[in-house]
Amino acid sequence: MRRTPVLVLVAVGAFLVVLAGMVRFWAADKIIAAPAAQYSVTKLQAPGAQYFSIADGKVLTADLSMLVTTRGDVKEATDNRVVWDQFTVVDDVTNSKPQISLSERRSAFDRRTGVGVNCCGVSVDKEPVKLEGQIYLFPFGTEKKTYQVFNQTAKKAFDTTFVGEDTVNGLPVYKFQQVVPPTKVATLTAPGSMFGVTQSGDIQLDRWYEGTDTYWVEPNSGAPVKQEVRRNETLKTQDGVERAKALVATASFTPQTITEMVRTATDAKNQITLLKTTIPIILVVLGVVALALAVILGRRRRESE
Repeated sequence: MRRTPVLVLVAVGAFLVVLAGMVRFWAADKIIAAPAAQYSVTKLQAPGAQYFSIADGKVLTADLSMLVTTRGDVKEATDNRVVWDQFTVVDDVTNSKPQISLSERRSAFDRRTGVGVNCCGVSVDKEPVKLEGQIYLFPFGTEKKTYQVFNQTAKKAFDTTFVGEDTVNGLPVYKFQQVVPPTKVATLTAPGSMFGVTQSGDIQLDRWYEGTDTYWVEPNSGAPVKQEVRRNETLKTQDGVERAKALVATASFTPQTITEMVRTATDAKNQITLLKTTIPIILVVLGVVALALAVILGRRRRESE
């Protein structure tokens, strides 16, 4: 009977050490994942933007406000993927023109790596797309390297390069930049007179897009906490001549949105640290202490005998 405490301590110590490994290498990976029931509202602003107003038949200069609402489709989520729907509304604040642009996007992606998954009716403005690269998030444990990131306007992924370390509201982040070369994204029909073309009737115009997207990413959670989008979109006739600016703007998260993003990323970072570092270390220490006590009691028992 005198050996019972020693055996119990050995069992407890071994259990705690094994449990530490399970928390670190199994449970953490199961718990740390993008949420299925996502809901967020993100605000961006683009001061001094230029855009072609069809109603006015000319290019207007204005401060633009953008509201992005993201909702998770819980029914389509699995252990490995999540599906998020995103709706974007753009308002012309300067000229009091609401909803000058409306867009929507349905995306599915791996809930741990952030890489796109092609299922569940993924689309941009209800047109099916092939997703590739990172969608909303960078991987947990983001590295200082180049990633492929899906660009909604061009509807394909481009290299997004690590350009340095930075801080946002005191939070250490990695800075990435994506440069999209001139890409034709749409063809539309409009009256030629609206664009200075002498040809009577309607003409066809190609919409060309090029831009630079910059992301500030908290590396532990892979969550962007700040974003800046520089875009230059033009309308060209079939002969390649530029007829008007479609959209020239630099949009970025509002200070309030950045504060909310930083808070969310900090909470995620702390949770990851808790699961991958703090709890395993505590369990290992307790396990080692239990095993050490078992050794001490075992020696005392032998000495007493």
